[in-house]
Amino acid sequence: MDALALLCTVGLVFAGLYWFLCVLGAAEQKGKRAVDLGGGSISREKVEDRYRQYWAFFRKPKEIDRAEKVPHFVDTFYNLVTDIYEWGWGQSFHFSPSLKSKSHKEATRLHEVRAVDLLAVRAGDRVLDVGCGVGGPMRAIAAHSGARVVGITINEYQVDRARSHNRKAGLDSQCEVVCGNFLQMPFEDGSFDGAYSIEATCHAPRLEEAYAEVYRVLKPGALYVSYEWVTTPEYRPENPEHVEIIHGIEQGNALPGLRSFADVPEIARQVGFEVVTEEDLALPPALPWWSRLKMGRVAYWRNNVVVMVLTFLGIAPKGVDDVHEMLFKTAAFLTRGGETGIFTPMHMILLRKPVS
Repeated sequence: MDALALLCTVGLVFAGLYWFLCVLGAAEQKGKRAVDLGGGSISREKVEDRYRQYWAFFRKPKEIDRAEKVPHFVDTFYNLVTDIYEWGWGQSFHFSPSLKSKSHKEATRLHEVRAVDLLAVRAGDRVLDVGCGVGGPMRAIAAHSGARVVGITINEYQVDRARSHNRKAGLDSQCEVVCGNFLQMPFEDGSFDGAYSIEATCHAPRLEEAYAEVYRVLKPGALYVSYEWVTTPEYRPENPEHVEIIHGIEQGNALPGLRSFADVPEIARQVGFEVVTEEDLALPPALPWWSRLKMGRVAYWRNNVVVMVLTFLGIAPKGVDDVHEMLFKTAAFLTRGGETGIFTPMHMILLRKPVS
């Protein structure tokens, strides 16, 4: 009887683990499996050490101001978080306004195609995705517009993931992915009919360098749209709570420093762009973009348990649990940034490179 009880207990434990890990899936998506979580291009034995190095960067504020240090810092961050992002969020590493009667997936797609609609490109045009991640927006935009999309990301692991997703979606002939720094892009002058960046240029230590490169590779008269992470008019630098929230967002997202909304159009003009329009897409009538973070808190907690178990068993590398815990805490700072109104991840600015 004891042996039978033990056998039943073991069976229930394994059945529960199988349901927890394989059937239930992640907080929002069932793409990448939990048992495949890793550190991107970082070898298993170095994940924990690279996580410590990531946090060490913030203990040396002067390093953040040195442009040559930031690309390695951002690359390390995306090696650490890409698998977790895909598992728990999906293939589009950005936020979108919540829409009535629309799923998160559909709201995300509409947010992405809005960008390319603003560019007014035609089928066959060559469009640049600045900071493409694993290519979620790229595929939505290519399928919607018929444009040929070229994405650039600094992270080699993301390049491999994006190319794999492109092949599975049957869009590899329409979507190209390049590994490189968008502050020094390997493209010829005037070689793109349009460009967009979705929550990507926030990683640039100096926004003018990113915008200048986009300006260089655009054809005269072409449009560029960017969704920027910025502080809003509600932000007060003398308010300790505001400062705490913004620092929490910066540290959990590999940001050299968040800019004010007012800085963006001024920087764009400095490099030569004409400002066509700008708008905070998070403002009403849009519904809260952070609602997805709040609704997923139970699932995030469950995923945190999953990651801790996988790390304890040696299935996931040591350090992956620390990364997930960091992202869990960062979600709280992002939510507070949205609720207080001091932060937006979707300040849209549409720019044109002058014809002459």
